[in-house]
Amino acid sequence: MTTPHLNAPDIDPDEVAYFENLAHRWWDEQGPFWPLHRLNDFRADYIRTQLCAALGRDAAAQHPLQGLSILDIGCGGGILSESMARLGARVTGAEITPKNVRVAQIHAQWSGLDIDYRLTTADALAEAGETFDAVLNMEVVEHVENLSGFLSSCGRLVRPGGVMILATINRTPLAWLMAIVGAERVLRWLPKGTHQYRKLVRPAEVTAALGPAFTERHRTGVRVNPFNRAFSYSRSMAVNYMLVLQREAGA
Repeated sequence: MTTPHLNAPDIDPDEVAYFENLAHRWWDEQGPFWPLHRLNDFRADYIRTQLCAALGRDAAAQHPLQGLSILDIGCGGGILSESMARLGARVTGAEITPKNVRVAQIHAQWSGLDIDYRLTTADALAEAGETFDAVLNMEVVEHVENLSGFLSSCGRLVRPGGVMILATINRTPLAWLMAIVGAERVLRWLPKGTHQYRKLVRPAEVTAALGPAFTERHRTGVRVNPFNRAFSYSRSMAVNYMLVLQREAGA
């Protein structure tokens, strides 16, 4: 197990404490993380489709990601990691809160899945020289303190020719209204304080931090129906969005 750099500049100790207090609720589909459970099927399908297109796989195969090495950064309790493992991938889940790692490990054992969960950071993995076919950076960047440093480390973790898929919330007035005021304070879909407006990230900030070694392959907005709580694609990226970025083969 890699020792985490808990004093790294991209780690916000207040964010760590916040999510550690919620760790035991990760797999309660009616608890505070129900949006992640609803979102997971939607985003897992997107990830499968995009990875297969970028890496020459058959998305219709029973295990289309068979043999691919995938890093799930900020894996939390392992919701997405388990979905990727069921598609055949060799999954490493990186997390900075010990309780979340233990929750993820226990649930993977119950599920009969072999997932390498580690208490570590992107910076520590990059310094160790590790690389992966795909890095999944889902709903993480809006919680880090040093965006450029974090994304630089994540970029180093993608092998040449590999892919990063990132999902987050845009920093726009509409996102503040929908994701913070609406989801946290009015509808109470998320615990109050889950997101801070200053940490929300614009797409251009992502691509700038990753630099010219990465080419954008796909982008889409994501919207949620407040009545049936279903997620769908949207042309607008003003609130939630996903990006697919591929590292140049020679980079």
